[in-house]
Amino acid sequence: MSVRRADSLGGRAAIVGIGATEFSKDSGRSELKLAVEAVRAALDDAGLTPADVDGLVTFTMDTSPEITVAQAAGMGELSFFSRIHYGGGAACATVQQAALAVASGVADVVVCYRAFNERSGRRFGSGVQHREPTAEGTALGWNLPFGLLTPASWVAMAAQRYLHTYNLTPEAFGHVAVTDRRHAARNPAAYFYEKPITLADHAASRWIVEPLRLLDCCQETDGGQAIVVTSAERARDLPRPPAVIIAAAQGAGRAQEQMTSFYRDGLTGLPEMDVVARQLWRTSGLAPADIDVGILYDHFTPFVLMQLEEFGFCGAGEAADFVADDALPLNTHGGQLGEAYLHGMNGIAEAVRQIRGTSVNQIPGAARTLVTAGTGVPTSGLILGTDGG
Repeated sequence: MSVRRADSLGGRAAIVGIGATEFSKDSGRSELKLAVEAVRAALDDAGLTPADVDGLVTFTMDTSPEITVAQAAGMGELSFFSRIHYGGGAACATVQQAALAVASGVADVVVCYRAFNERSGRRFGSGVQHREPTAEGTALGWNLPFGLLTPASWVAMAAQRYLHTYNLTPEAFGHVAVTDRRHAARNPAAYFYEKPITLADHAASRWIVEPLRLLDCCQETDGGQAIVVTSAERARDLPRPPAVIIAAAQGAGRAQEQMTSFYRDGLTGLPEMDVVARQLWRTSGLAPADIDVGILYDHFTPFVLMQLEEFGFCGAGEAADFVADDALPLNTHGGQLGEAYLHGMNGIAEAVRQIRGTSVNQIPGAARTLVTAGTGVPTSGLILGTDGG
């Protein structure tokens, strides 16, 4: 099984184009239009045309079908199309699927996209409104009657246990929020451009679900983001420096549920991200010390700390100090707390900019970026690098 050995995908595909709409609270246009705008921008960035595309990948929660996007964007025939489940956990897996298609010869150019009116339309943060009978809904049914109705309430259970286990206060989470907003404040594309915060601001923000405050929770955003993937060989002939996919992985842990895995042996970690971490390190041959920038999924601040610990950047309970010390450049675009909530796709774009050397918060000499997708759900991750591999 691949979970026990290195895979052979690394180095065979690369990201060659990124494109996005503006990030707003009211886009004023359809999700399909947002998707097409982002896709066209990504293709322009890659120096390719819609006619070059023969594959598309998106999320199961996306309202813009692949064939509809293809038609609206002016694409031709498709030989590959795929959707990944589990909300934000799908982000890096879309790129993995694209890379697998390219590496196997199923497709030549694959575009991954995500577009929604998550603020002006359906707001995921509002929690469970209606569900058709499903096995997933049955699992949620064990928790909803007790008031665990929203993503924040589900994460709060694990966050409270984390603080208790390591004798910490909610200030531990504030370091993530402050770091993200510091970077967002220098990013003109970020919703919170020129709006940094302090630990005092974090502590003064209102409770959402204890121990989570408002500034521990990502924003809700309208917008679109697209990523173009092709072979490493073809990438070298395109105008932008390629971000080579050194490793890609998906992961689900034992006793995995969607955000409510409360019956595991412990609540202070993210076993699904441990699966991803082991595979990324095994396939890439890299270690935490080799990573120049971390783009870690930050829908809620506590799970950023747990990710750092699962990947081995620091010990259990030590991540708050690790972040406070700026030991690893983190979410240099501002993250989902500061730039935009695009289910992690905008984080992949920032990882590409760091490899290209074009980030507004550029880390000198950045050659290896780690990107993660949504946590608390089956998830995914990437290690991207320069053309040298």
